[in-house]
Amino acid sequence: MSDAQVIEIVAEAFQVAATIAGPILMTALFVGVTISLLQTITQIQEMTLTFVPKVVAMGMVMLFSGQWMIRTLTNWVIGLWSLIPTI
Repeated sequence: MSDAQVIEIVAEAFQVAATIAGPILMTALFVGVTISLLQTITQIQEMTLTFVPKVVAMGMVMLFSGQWMIRTLTNWVIGLWSLIPTI
């Protein structure tokens, strides 16, 4: 296995990880900014007010897109396993 193949596999792993984590992280960012704006407007400084909505929103994203995430990760792993005979 050459250095170029290893670099290609690692780059693809980072790409798959970013693709899978992207929707969850963007949801957490959007909910966090929205709750922070509401806290600033109302001057309520409660830490649990930001935590609970983020957890609920991220859980909903995982519930609705979990099948796609697992399928994407499974396809990448199957492709990785199919490279084993060429090593």
